[in-house]
Amino acid sequence: MSTPIVPYGKILTAEDVGRIIRFRRKEIRSTQAVVAGMSGVGERFLSELERGKSTVELGKALQVLKRLGLDVSIMPRGSICEKIMGKR
Repeated sequence: MSTPIVPYGKILTAEDVGRIIRFRRKEIRSTQAVVAGMSGVGERFLSELERGKSTVELGKALQVLKRLGLDVSIMPRGSICEKIMGKR
């Protein structure tokens, strides 16, 4: 039996962020309505975020990530952390 691929890792596009948020929401067996409510955003915003809309408000996106227990890190390209974590 194959293990599903976890989409966590390096982010290159808004779609990558959305894919991770959707994966995490489903991983915790929650609905868009519940996650939107606990994050203080609307369901439409969360839906657009999960679909990878590139013009969503960053602050709200960070709220959602935090409430889902996801961390965001930024590091220079070619840093030791990037080499340890692997490239995608």
